[in-house]
Amino acid sequence: MVFYFKARPDAGDYTIFMGLDKFENEELIKYGFPEDVWFHVDKMSSAHVYLRLHKGQGFDDISEGVLEDCAQLVKANSIQGNKVNNVDVVYTPWSNLKKTASMDVGQVGFHNSKMVRTIRVEKRVNEIINRLNKTKVERTPDLRAEREAVNAAERDERKQHLREKKKREDIERLEKERQADMRSYKGLMVTDKMTSNKDIASSNKSIQELEDDFM
Repeated sequence: MVFYFKARPDAGDYTIFMGLDKFENEELIKYGFPEDVWFHVDKMSSAHVYLRLHKGQGFDDISEGVLEDCAQLVKANSIQGNKVNNVDVVYTPWSNLKKTASMDVGQVGFHNSKMVRTIRVEKRVNEIINRLNKTKVERTPDLRAEREAVNAAERDERKQHLREKKKREDIERLEKERQADMRSYKGLMVTDKMTSNKDIASSNKSIQELEDDFM
């Protein structure tokens, strides 16, 4: 079971989601998207909350309002963190999550600690939590199938880009060849290398002599 929420409308169309338990979290870790950003209460047990950015967006594109929504949702879904003030929430791109065979189910580390950021949540804001809960939708998605569909779409997009690149290169090559042929043709048509009918008439040579010259 995965719970989906909508971030504040004025920030744009952003989806926030989290797993039901640590086993669902394991699937989310495994089949995340490059656009996903992971949130968790620092040094406490909490839900794994994800924000799905728009394609092409990066870590620095998260607005303060959306960041607050995610941090509040993480705090509210931490048994210990929900009871105290001044809680730190860490967040990082999904691609920075590190999973090894020795880790427990749902446990993660980081490939690069410099890509982990922290936001301080002073207290729970019920207005934000209530607004998010009104958008809550429960689904049982096939996370693996969703990820494979995205991979297939990305492969098709890369192939299309390669086809378009090759087409452009072929057009450029043909144009260069045409330009080279034009330059070569102009070289053959230089005026001082050509003999006009007038030149032939004024030369007083016979047809046979002209043919002998040509040969």
